[in-house]
Amino acid sequence: MSTFLVGFYGQPVVPHWYFIEVLFETDVETLLAQLVHGMFYSAGVMAILSAHEMGHYLQARRYGVPASLPFFIPLPISPFGTMGAVIVQQSGVASRKSMFDIAISGPLAGLVLTLPMVYWGLRMSVIRLAPTGHAGLMFGQPLLLEWMSRLVLGPIPAGKDLFMHPMLFAGWVGIFITALNLIPIGQLDGGHILYCLIGRKAHFVARGLFLLGVCTVAYSYFFGDNSFISWTLMLFLIWMFGTRHPPTANDAEQLGITRIVLGWLTLMFVVIGLTPTPIAEFKPKTQPAVERSAGETADQ
Repeated sequence: MSTFLVGFYGQPVVPHWYFIEVLFETDVETLLAQLVHGMFYSAGVMAILSAHEMGHYLQARRYGVPASLPFFIPLPISPFGTMGAVIVQQSGVASRKSMFDIAISGPLAGLVLTLPMVYWGLRMSVIRLAPTGHAGLMFGQPLLLEWMSRLVLGPIPAGKDLFMHPMLFAGWVGIFITALNLIPIGQLDGGHILYCLIGRKAHFVARGLFLLGVCTVAYSYFFGDNSFISWTLMLFLIWMFGTRHPPTANDAEQLGITRIVLGWLTLMFVVIGLTPTPIAEFKPKTQPAVERSAGETADQ
């Protein structure tokens, strides 16, 4: 329901608890369009999250590792309507190879749905003049989306912007969540993969990335640049759960060249899937006030 509400409002200017009021105050044509938008976005995001978590779950079952079914975490506010989904897996049971397969299956399964959604979402999106008269949200364009946009739509003319169809927005969220999970720290999918690739050396990489993130956010805040502040919550969660990865049941097990290559290629998705400022607010441009002399009058 929370993802439907976000899709229904798009970039909302009213809180979601005004949903009933909007139903009665919006004309039928606009209301139907918003309902369709809500269903497109909700179905897309939930399908991506389900594929991601079921990739983990089915691999865990395949290797006999105890794991729960996915738990979906609602967040009935913009911009996503969800905090994702998780499965609870018993630690210390999976070997190095099985941990690798379980960790990498989620992101790959999610991308199987994400990439077609981005393609068809681009086909249904429109390019219009960039807005200047009202506030809203701007979503950063990762390299992957930029490449696909150029392939499908061609270059966007100066002064114009891409207005995302709800399916494209769902694909954007899929890219963002996948890349975020592949950051090689702690209990994230990327943390699991990196530990399986290089063992305990992954702890030093994770600590270094965490300190780099803290320093970047602190630096930007100190100098009045709020573009990196959105990462504060992510850093706090990483600090809570820790940057260290627990050992597997058999760290000495060999992965084989195929898994090693696939693992490094998958981790590289962070580079093409994340942007420094995923979400930013834009405000209407205001014209500077013009001073007038006492006898001067404005043209009517």
